[in-house]
Amino acid sequence: MAEQIDLTAYDAVLFDLDGVLTPTAEVHMHAWQSLFDELFAAWKITPAYTDRDYYEHVDGKKRYDGVAAVLRSRSVEVRWGDPADPPTADTVCGIGNRKNGYFEAALRADGIAPYPGSLRVLDLLREAGTPVAVVSSSKNADEVLGVAGIRDRFVVVVDGVTAERAALASKPAPDMFLAAARMLQVEPSRAAAVEDALSGVRSAAAGGFGLVIGVDRGVGAEALWQAGADLVVDDLAELVETRPHGS
Repeated sequence: MAEQIDLTAYDAVLFDLDGVLTPTAEVHMHAWQSLFDELFAAWKITPAYTDRDYYEHVDGKKRYDGVAAVLRSRSVEVRWGDPADPPTADTVCGIGNRKNGYFEAALRADGIAPYPGSLRVLDLLREAGTPVAVVSSSKNADEVLGVAGIRDRFVVVVDGVTAERAALASKPAPDMFLAAARMLQVEPSRAAAVEDALSGVRSAAAGGFGLVIGVDRGVGAEALWQAGADLVVDDLAELVETRPHGS
């Protein structure tokens, strides 16, 4: 029997959004695949973009950093451009804005709902009065939280818009998690962080959070352990249990 943990014993719990609270990671994955399938074909870039590229170069990062990382992995360099670039622009920002068009269309057409297990954990924390925050590299975080009906659950949201405005470095740097901890007025060592991306787990671990939980939505439990997770689960409903490494 796994040893029980008590998330309410922490001063705050900080959650990534896509793939942790909502299944939007899947929507993002499909949007990135559509973007790079189109771009690689047009530019004759090889080898083809795969899910491995998503996990290694995109997942958990700010959108433009993800574009640059994927192109760099194929030895392709393009001008960074400006966030105001139109989606037709062949700049890092323009390409990133093009991807966002795919994502927004899918979100508005199909909607999104939180994972039931995630909602159970949020209910538990709300009943205990434990402050919660969202730390997401996505610029769509506010919209996703609103569509999912859980925006009012979070005292603090640090997202891609916040990061750009405050010049916070992208995950795996700890900047975004640390900024959220400051806003909540908690010490990272007294807070828990929940992530599904390798870059996010590395970010929280680098920030010195008291408990770093990895949610395995496809990247692999062992990879999450190696990135610095203290606990790995398949779904947040399991957070009443711990699964020590090697058990």
